[in-house]
Amino acid sequence: MVSIPKSNWEFAHNFYLEHLNTSITYLDSLKTEGVKGNKSKYYFAKTREHFKMAEPYASYLNPEVGHRVNGPALPVYKDDNGKVLKPVGLQKLEESIYEQETSQEDFDNEIYVTNGLLNNLKKNIEKRELNAQRFFIATHQQLFRIVSLAISGFDTPVSHLGLEETAISLESLKMVYNNSISHIIEDTSPQLHKEFINNITNAIGFIKENEDFNTFDRFTFTRDFMNPITRNWVNIRKTSELWEPVNTQPFNYDAPTFFENNSFNLNYFTPNINKNPTEKQIALGEKLFFDKNLSANGTMACATCHVPEKAYANGLVVNMDNSNHELKRNTPTLINVAFQQSFFWDGRSQTILDQVSSVFTNNKEFNTNVHEFSEELLKDSTYINQFKDAFGKNSNSNKDAIRAISSYISTLNAFNSKFDRNIRGEEDTFTSEEKLGFNLFMGKALCATCHFMPLTSGTVPPFFSEHEKEVIGVPETTSNKQLDDDLGYYWKFDEALHYGMFKTPTVRNAALTAPYMHNGVYQTLEQVMEFYNLGGGGGMGFDLKHQTLPFDELNLTIGEQQAIIAYLKTLSDTQIERTY
Repeated sequence: MVSIPKSNWEFAHNFYLEHLNTSITYLDSLKTEGVKGNKSKYYFAKTREHFKMAEPYASYLNPEVGHRVNGPALPVYKDDNGKVLKPVGLQKLEESIYEQETSQEDFDNEIYVTNGLLNNLKKNIEKRELNAQRFFIATHQQLFRIVSLAISGFDTPVSHLGLEETAISLESLKMVYNNSISHIIEDTSPQLHKEFINNITNAIGFIKENEDFNTFDRFTFTRDFMNPITRNWVNIRKTSELWEPVNTQPFNYDAPTFFENNSFNLNYFTPNINKNPTEKQIALGEKLFFDKNLSANGTMACATCHVPEKAYANGLVVNMDNSNHELKRNTPTLINVAFQQSFFWDGRSQTILDQVSSVFTNNKEFNTNVHEFSEELLKDSTYINQFKDAFGKNSNSNKDAIRAISSYISTLNAFNSKFDRNIRGEEDTFTSEEKLGFNLFMGKALCATCHFMPLTSGTVPPFFSEHEKEVIGVPETTSNKQLDDDLGYYWKFDEALHYGMFKTPTVRNAALTAPYMHNGVYQTLEQVMEFYNLGGGGGMGFDLKHQTLPFDELNLTIGEQQAIIAYLKTLSDTQIERTY
C-alpha cells in the first residue's frame, strides 16, 4: 500500500464541503424566491447541481440522510413511533415548483426540513476526513448512481435534469481525480490516465449532444461510455495501490462493469450465519430442495412451487397448498433472489433464512417445526452423513436443513442474458427494437425508477440496504374493473399508507415466469404493459390515495410497448453461475 500527501485528500474533502455549502446557499435563495418565483426553477437547479457535486462523500458518510435529501417524494412511515412523515427533500421541492400544487407554507416547511438534512450532511463532512477507502467507495457508489438512477429519471422525475446532472457528476469526478491521485496514475500508467480523462470527456460530450430525456440513447451511453469509465476506475484503484477492497460492501470492486456475473458481493446480502457456505452445504441444500419428505404429509418440496424448468417459478396463477387447494399469491422466480432485502410479496421476511423457515412452519405448506427433524430424512443414511459432512455434526432439527436450502438458493444467480452480454460489449446482437425497448424501460416508460438496473428489482441502490415496496393498484381480474382485495404490506402496521403495497420483484426472466403480479392476474406481458400505460389502478379509476405509481398515462404507442417486451425477453437467463 502506498500513501499520498494529506493535502491531496484535503482538496477532495474541501471540494465536497464547498459544494455542499453552495447547495445550501442556493436553497436559501430558493426559499426567498418562493414556490412561484420567476427564478425558482433556476435556484432549484443550482441547489441540485451543487448537491450532486457533494453527493459522493456526503451520502457515503450518511446514507439514510443522503437518501432523504435525494430520495422519492413519498411519505415515510417510522415504525418506531408509528408516525408518517411528509415527503421532503429535493424531489419533493421539484414536484412543488414544477407542478405548482403546494402552498407557500408547505413549501417553506419542505425547505426548512431539507435545509436541516443538508446541514446534517455538512457536519458529517466537517468531522470526518477523506481517506483512500472512503474516496474509492464513495466514487464507486456515485458511478452506480449514474448508471442506475440519474439517467433513468429517478433523481429528477419531473424536471428531467438527470442527464445534465450526470455530466456534472462526471466533471466533478475528473476534477477531484486530477487534484488528488492523478499524479500516481500518470507516473505509473500514463496511458490509463489519458484513457480515463478521454473517456470522461467523451461521455460528457455524448450527453451534451443528446440532451432530450425521451430520446437519449441510454444503451449506447452505458455500453460505450460509462462501462469504459468503470473499467478505468477499477484499474486506477489497482494501479494506485492506495486501497484493497473490503468484503463488507454490496459491490465487488474488482468487477470491471456493473453488469458482470460477479458485480455484486453475495456475502453482503447473506445473513451472517450463512456466509461463505461450503460446497457440501450447497450440495446438501440442493438435494433437500427437491425432497418432499421435508413436508409433514410428504407432498411438497421447495421444487413443487419453484420449478427449475420454469425459471424457478411454476406457471400457475397462484400457489397450491399441501392439500392441493389454491393459496393466495403467485410464485416468483428464485433466480437472483439472494440480492433482495425483503422476501414474500408482502415483505414479511427480512432474510432468506426467515423466508425458508416460514415455509417450514406454514400449516398450508411444509407444516413442520423448525426445531424438529423429519423422521423420513433420518431413515436415509446418506442424509445423516451429508449433514455431518456439511455441518460437522449430526443434525437433530430443521435449522441446518433451512441453512443448507438457503445456501443453495443463494447460488441460483444468472447475469449472462442476451442483454448482459450486449451491454458488456461481448457481442453485438441487439436488434433496434430491443435497444429501443431498453431505452424506453430506462427512460420514458419509467420502469427503471422502480425496477432498478441492473438487478431490475426493488433493492435500492447504491447502498442496497432496503427493498422498495409499491402501491400500484393491481386489479382483481383482467376486466380491470375492481381493485384486488389483497392488502399486502398493510398487515404489519395497519397503516393506510401501506394499503395494497407489495414488494417490487425483479423483471429478469419475466418472459419465462407468467402469469404476472402478486395475484397472477395477467397472463401476458402485453396485459402488463397496458396496465402500466394506463397509469396503474389510479389511472384506471380506482380510489388509491397512496398509489406510488404516477396516475398519469405513459402514452406509449403499441410499437413502444412491444419494444419494451422485446427488451424484457433479452433478460431471460436460467444458466446458473456460482458467485460465491
